[in-house]
Parts: sequence; structure tokens; C-alpha cells
Amino acid sequence: MSSTVWRNWSRIESVTPARVAYPGSPDEVVRAIAAARADGLRVKPIGAGHSFTGIAVAPGVQLDLRNLQGVLAVDEQRHRVKLAAGTHLYRLPELLKPYGLALQNMGDIDAQTIAGATSTGTHGTGHAFGGLATQIVAVTLATADGRVLEISENSNAELLDAARLGLGALGVLLDITVQCVPAFQLQAIEKPEPLAEVLAQWEQRGTSADHFEFYWFPHTQTALTKTNTRLPMDAPRKPLGGFQRWLDDDLMSNTVFNWVCHLGKVAPALTPPINRLAQRLTNNREFTDVSTSVFTTKREVRFREMEYALPREEVPDVLRALDRLINQNGWRISFPVEVRVAAPDDIWLSTAHGRETGYIAIHRFFKEDPHTYFRLAEQIFRAHGGRPHWGKMHYQDASTLAPTYPRFGDFLAVRDKLDPERVFANDYLDRVLGA
Repeated sequence: MSSTVWRNWSRIESVTPARVAYPGSPDEVVRAIAAARADGLRVKPIGAGHSFTGIAVAPGVQLDLRNLQGVLAVDEQRHRVKLAAGTHLYRLPELLKPYGLALQNMGDIDAQTIAGATSTGTHGTGHAFGGLATQIVAVTLATADGRVLEISENSNAELLDAARLGLGALGVLLDITVQCVPAFQLQAIEKPEPLAEVLAQWEQRGTSADHFEFYWFPHTQTALTKTNTRLPMDAPRKPLGGFQRWLDDDLMSNTVFNWVCHLGKVAPALTPPINRLAQRLTNNREFTDVSTSVFTTKREVRFREMEYALPREEVPDVLRALDRLINQNGWRISFPVEVRVAAPDDIWLSTAHGRETGYIAIHRFFKEDPHTYFRLAEQIFRAHGGRPHWGKMHYQDASTLAPTYPRFGDFLAVRDKLDPERVFANDYLDRVLGA
């Protein structure tokens, strides 16, 4: 029996599994699933534990995939790379560099495993670019009945749009083949701008740049904008100096911000002036570096997060409503709100399925209770057609989620086919997909 308590990164979910398995090969995964079934236990694989929901909670058999890592095959002609499912995103720069390749787009956190990231719908920003799942062209899945399914355009193709964003509900991902692109650089321009102007120009700002996003600190009227332009690898490189990166990304964004969050918890009245000071101290920055060094940032301050995908044109009205909600309730919110964009896609459970999408993410320091803020914000998001990120906090269930996804029923049919006995279910999946 296991006596070790597993906790996710945000410390909002925890469980003591009946046992933990550390498979080192696909065959060992299959055997672990069979052993769990023989004992009447459910199975859940875990990655980095970076989801804010209970999607990876495993009361039965927890499959730790740390021994399934690395590059398994490379199709250099088509720029396709097969990765073991437990490979962490932060390892991709070193793994892909020998082939001169990179992911087309990334989110701003790279702690996740590739299997966990795609299973929860991880995405970055950019009006012409979809989430991680859109970059996946094939997966290998271990199913409840002991099969190993190859799923691609040429094999079991009818399952691909379910399996590449499957919430861990269809089986255990063993490997993932990613459609990469030639490595590239990003020119980054980061600067504070008036929030009202950014919202008034939202459609133009969101669609005129390769990658655009902004952060807004509640209690201020300033948007901290980030505009990234894709450049070839032979373009002049102008990275941040070591001291500047340490000052901005380590000291200010992590060490000092951690102090601020703790101070805001014990003295909430100080949060608005601190936020206003923070936005005034934010430096204008312009630099050019390899894509992974620009897309991703270090996040050491623990927090809880809710993120909703919205029709892109709804973003300004939703953000204004969120501002009114915070002011009307007299809340003191130290964490910024993050706003991004993404292209539509046809993946069944993708939050960007079938529509041009904008994302709004709200956060609270992990030592503060997020629920009142998040529940009332969720009402706003849902009133504007929002879909919750599968790996971030929300309060919906299958009855309310199903109408927002045209292929929801098709996904459930695939689940019934591949896991009729719900070997891979847990409380979270019972809630969002139905028991």
C-alpha cells in the first residue's frame, strides 16, 4: 500500500493512491492496467501535476510516467517527432535542437509533460495558431482491454480528434507525434499601455501580430502588452542580458512578487497601491531570442487559476464586467488577469473548437480562498459563451458543458467504446463527462 500523499502544484488537490506504478515501457503500462483491473482499481497517469483541477487525481493506481521520456523517432523530411508521453516540455529545446526544429507555438509554462499538456488543452497565444493538440498528428494509446492503439491520419483516424485532447478518459498515452516547424526566433516587444485603448483596439491588436497577449493588474487602468513577431533563426539575435533577465524574471516576477502576495494576504488594503506601483515599474523591453526563451516564463509563486475560452469579440466586454465585479465587491486581487487569443480548430473537446477564440485567465495566490471570486467570474464567462479550460478550476459538469461542444456526444461515444467500465475515470471526469 502507498503511504505517500500526492499533491498537485497549486496544492488544491491531493490523494493517497492505493499504489503507485513506475512503468518503463509500453508493455509495463499494459501490465499495470491489467493488474489494476484484476484488483478492481481505477488507473490514472500523472505528469507534472500542474493542472488546477482533479483531472489527474488517482485514488486507485497512479501511473507515474517519469520513466517514459525522450525522442523515440524523427521524420526529418516532414518535421515530425515522436516523443515518449512523460517528456517534459522544458526538455524540448535540447531534444529538438539537433534536428533544427521547434514547436509551432507554446504556452507560457513548460513544466508539464507533453501528455498532460495536450490532454488538458494547453495553448499559447496567436490568432493563427491553435493549442498544443492541433500540433499532434499521431498518438499511441494503451486501452483498458490491453490493446495498444496506433492513432494517426492513416490508422484509426476516426479517433484522432478525440485522442489528442482526451482528458485522460480514453486510455494511457504512451507516445505522441508532434508536427514541428523549423526552429525560429521571436522579436518581443513588451510595454505598458492604457487598458481602455487596448480594449478599444482589441480585434486589430489580437489579429495583426503573430502572437499578442496582455496582463491587467486589477485596481489599475494599464495593460502590460506582449507582442511577439516570428523571425528566422539567421535574423540578428538580441537576447536579454543575464542581469536584466535575472532582475525582471527572477527577482521582480518571482521573489518580490511572492513578498507582495504574502503582504496582500495579511494587509489586503495595500494591494491596490502595490498593483499601481507594479505597473509603473514595469519596464519597456525589446529583445530577440529563440522561440522557447520568449514563449515561456518562470512561475515560482504558487497560485490557483481559472481560465475561460470566449468568442474572441466578447473579450473586451467580459474584461470590463470583471473589473466592475471586483470593484463592486471590494475585493483586493493581487494577481494579474491574462488575456490571449487562438485560432479555431476542429478537435472535439478543444476550447477553441469551431470559433475564433479569446482567453481570459484569472488567478489568486494559493494561500487565499479563490472560490467566491471564481464562482462569480464564471457567471460572467458563461453568460458570454465561455468554455472552461479543462486543467483549470471551474464549477461546471457534464450537463452544462455538453451544450457548448458540438461533438461532446461523439467524444462520449468513443469513451464508451474504449473504456466502457470507466477504468480511467475519477471524480473529476465523472463530473465533467458523466459517470
